[in-house]
Amino acid sequence: MSTPAAETDIRVLLVDDQDLFREGVRVIVDAQEGMSVVGAAADGTEAVRLVDELAPDVVLMDIRMPELDGVEATRQIFAPARVARREAAGGRPTRVVVLTTFNLDDRAATAIRHGASGFLLKDTTPVQLRDAIRTVFAGNAVLAPGDLTTLMAGSFTAPTPTPAAYLGLTEKEREVFAAVARGLSNTEIAASVFLSESTVKTHVGAILRKLTLRDRVQIVVYAHEHGLT
Repeated sequence: MSTPAAETDIRVLLVDDQDLFREGVRVIVDAQEGMSVVGAAADGTEAVRLVDELAPDVVLMDIRMPELDGVEATRQIFAPARVARREAAGGRPTRVVVLTTFNLDDRAATAIRHGASGFLLKDTTPVQLRDAIRTVFAGNAVLAPGDLTTLMAGSFTAPTPTPAAYLGLTEKEREVFAAVARGLSNTEIAASVFLSESTVKTHVGAILRKLTLRDRVQIVVYAHEHGLT
């Protein structure tokens, strides 16, 4: 099910197997300035299809659903071939926020490893939901740096070898990488490594490009995966 949105709106796809919850979130999102719901799905299979069809900016994804859960749907949405097709179409990147009943849910950690930009508890307030959508649309995480670090630290049993791409970073880029992995903002990084904020942004962009990562959340995942924290 889909609805039209203004060209400049943040385009949101809702995914939840409970009709009442899904429609409640629709009312909240559609009431916000600059964002609108463009589609809704009741399971992960339909969610993957609608992402391919509608290319939403933000997907609010229930993590526990029958047939195909939010973790597997997230993995499929960020499969390299699907991402390449969306990029070739020239659309804006799609971000996923998983919705869960439990704080620091192991499934949320797995979804983040698959490409999600964070998680929200299902009892979040309308203001928090609005701010989370805007935050992930801007390419940032929607959970506290400490929570993200805790999630990632418990989801890897042993680090994998350091990739050649990381070894190709400059010394300053590695400093910025380490700061991002600790959850620091650009302002905090600028103060800690004695650079301007604009230079930090340039370094972050270079890191994402060289490591072929989508956003800062994936830098944190990458750091934990390879024992670079």
